[in-house]
Parts: sequence; structure tokens; C-alpha cells
Amino acid sequence: MPHDSSDSDLNHRERATLQAVAQGGAEMTSSCEPDLFIDGLACCDQATAHSLAKRGLVAPAITGRPGQRVPAVLTEAGREALDLARTPTVAA
Repeated sequence: MPHDSSDSDLNHRERATLQAVAQGGAEMTSSCEPDLFIDGLACCDQATAHSLAKRGLVAPAITGRPGQRVPAVLTEAGREALDLARTPTVAA
């Protein structure tokens, strides 16, 4: 999915979820509505997890069978969105 300007408009929960995935230990299920797991525990906000996957910010590291848990990683767009979210804005 292409990166667009809305990807940099992350809310606190989206940013925290992306940071958790970036730190490693994240898994997601192979499905059209993938569930996200951090350090073996289900993410408390699956709606955010689904949104990040649909926006192309997180993705499975490998292809799995339907429903199988596989490692989750940030996509290039996810890394860019997280970096943009960390960059302070300068007031004009």
C-alpha cells in the first residue's frame, strides 16, 4: 500500500504500537484482519492493529498459513511514519 500524508498523522496508540513492533518480538496472524501479539500477548487494541496493517505500516515478515502467527515487522512506510511522528514540528 502506498505511503500517504495521513500515515504521518499517528495518534499516541498507533505510535506506541509501531514502536513495540519496531523493538521486535511482535507477531501477527496471517489473515485479512490480522491480530497482533507483542511478546506473546494479544495487543489490547486490535482495531489499531488492523488499521496499521491495512495502512501498510506493519506486515508479516514471512508468509504463513491462514491463522498462523508469524513475525511482524514495520514496513518501509511504517518506519517512515514513525520517523516523521518523532520529528518535532517547527512553529512558523
